[in-house]
Amino acid sequence: MSNTSENKNKMVAHFPNGTELPVELREEGAVIDGADLSYDIQHIDANRYHLILDGRSYNAELLDHDVRERSFTWSINGNKVELRMEDEFDLLLKSMGIDKDSANKIDEIKAPMPGLVLEVLVKEGDEIKEGDPLLILEAMKMENVIKSPCDASVSEIPVSVQQKIDKNAVLVRFS
Repeated sequence: MSNTSENKNKMVAHFPNGTELPVELREEGAVIDGADLSYDIQHIDANRYHLILDGRSYNAELLDHDVRERSFTWSINGNKVELRMEDEFDLLLKSMGIDKDSANKIDEIKAPMPGLVLEVLVKEGDEIKEGDPLLILEAMKMENVIKSPCDASVSEIPVSVQQKIDKNAVLVRFS
C-alpha cells in the first residue's frame, strides 16, 4: 500500500442489507462501485445537509454517528440509512486475519505496521467485546483504531502512550 493522500480517501461502505460498495472521494467527485459521480454538498445547519449527487438532489440529516467505529445513521430523503465505513487500514487488517471472521481464539494483537501509540483505550483486566476499540495507532500519517477481533479479557498491554513501535510488536495480550 502506498502512502499517498489518494489512498486516504479510499474506503468501503457497508450497508445494513449486506451491500458493500467501494468508495473513493476526490476533489472533483467520487467513484462509487467503479462509477464516476460528481457531487456537491451544502451544510444547512447542525446535522442537515443538501447533497447533489450526479445531478440528483437529496436532503440528508445525520441522526447518529460513532467516529471511532466509523458508523453513521442518516435520514436521506426520509429513508433511514446506516453506513459503516472501512478504510484501507481495515482492509489491511482483514488481509492479515485480524477481523471478526478470523479464528475464534486470539491470544494477542500485533502492530500491522510501524507507528506511534497515541492512546490506549483499555486496561489490564478489562472484559472486552468483539469490535471494542483497544488503542489508537498513528501509522502512515493516519490515526487508526485497533479493535478487538473477539470477546476476551485483557491480560497485558506491553505498550504505552507515545511509544514508537515496530511492525509485529505486541500491542495487547488476551487471556
